Amino acid sequence: MQALQGIKVIELGQLIAGPFAGKTLADFGADVIKVEPPGIGDPLRKWRLLRDGTSVWWEVQSRNKRSVELDLRTSEGQKDVKALLTEADVLIENFKPGTMEDWGLGWDVLHALNPRLIMLRISGYGQTGPYRQKPGFGVLGEAMGGLRNLTGEPGRVPVRCGISIGDSLSALHGAIGVLLALYHRDARGGEGQMIDVALYESVFNMMESLLPEFDAFGAIRGRAGSALPGIAPTNAYRCSDGGYALIAGNGDSIFKRLMAAIQRPDLEHDAALAQNDGRVARVNELDHAIEAWTLTKTLDEVLAVLDAARVPAGRVYTVEDIARDPQYLAREMIVDQVTTLGDTVKVPGIVPKLSATPGQIVHPAPTLGQHTTEIVGSSGWPERHEREAENV
Repeated sequence: MQALQGIKVIELGQLIAGPFAGKTLADFGADVIKVEPPGIGDPLRKWRLLRDGTSVWWEVQSRNKRSVELDLRTSEGQKDVKALLTEADVLIENFKPGTMEDWGLGWDVLHALNPRLIMLRISGYGQTGPYRQKPGFGVLGEAMGGLRNLTGEPGRVPVRCGISIGDSLSALHGAIGVLLALYHRDARGGEGQMIDVALYESVFNMMESLLPEFDAFGAIRGRAGSALPGIAPTNAYRCSDGGYALIAGNGDSIFKRLMAAIQRPDLEHDAALAQNDGRVARVNELDHAIEAWTLTKTLDEVLAVLDAARVPAGRVYTVEDIARDPQYLAREMIVDQVTTLGDTVKVPGIVPKLSATPGQIVHPAPTLGQHTTEIVGSSGWPERHEREAENV
């Protein structure tokens, strides 16, 4: 028995945010039915690197889901979706606000149709407010949420982190919202409810002390490269072989162990450096001292010394490093998944790890419309079957 077994989810979203939320629920047993435009499907099927005409990203994002082809722009497609939603627990959509209403699938209509339905809505700016109608992508949410201004080197162009982190953060906030709403409905005797997730708010929620520091001190935090402002010492330090050691010596006791490891007893026993605020005041001095030591050793030598001293340190992993790392392998975070075409592709394992009801990959990502007839038949729509039979 998986944690979400018996929960039926209808996923109308495309690309990243909505489907990532659906994937998260599907990994733990929810029956996720993905509705896709006929003949085209989710654009993610053609994003980034393709094998046999299909993105290998698709194999991750849509595993454990079933695919149905329906045209939501037509009255027939809207009718069919409503039929699905009468017996569904959760609806996921990430269209621009107002789109679902234009299709006759707004919250008021669906709540009246199925009071137990939980509707997750993910959009750039939310369902309300002056920006609600603006098109929103992850990159814009990351910028408006405050992340982009913190990413990169001081005085240089703000950079993105390399993935669509705004979409994924919104998806995870959405999945949390779904679980909260399910608990309210099933454990507290409540009804279904609508969950309104905005990309920029999901990013902003991760911004730690950004706002209170501005309010209290007028501080406007900016880009700091590999350092973490206000916490010291923590940075990326060059080694003799050109590698970089990531060293986090910012805990009070860890700092002392780090200074002992780099043979700087003067700094280890300096009372002014015993706590973080004192170390922050002298962060440049500390960074120079640490890098003077790392430059005398290779990256592997640095990590061996710091591991022995119980100082948190590591390397900058490439995907090649990840695929071979024994920790990843031991925790089943690199999984061989067989596609519907019979190929094998390595995909990320399931997070988080539950002891009693762990998630699992039950079946691969579907081909476009693979389950249309199966789901239409199980939903008891004889008139649809008759139409299909006439078209054969």
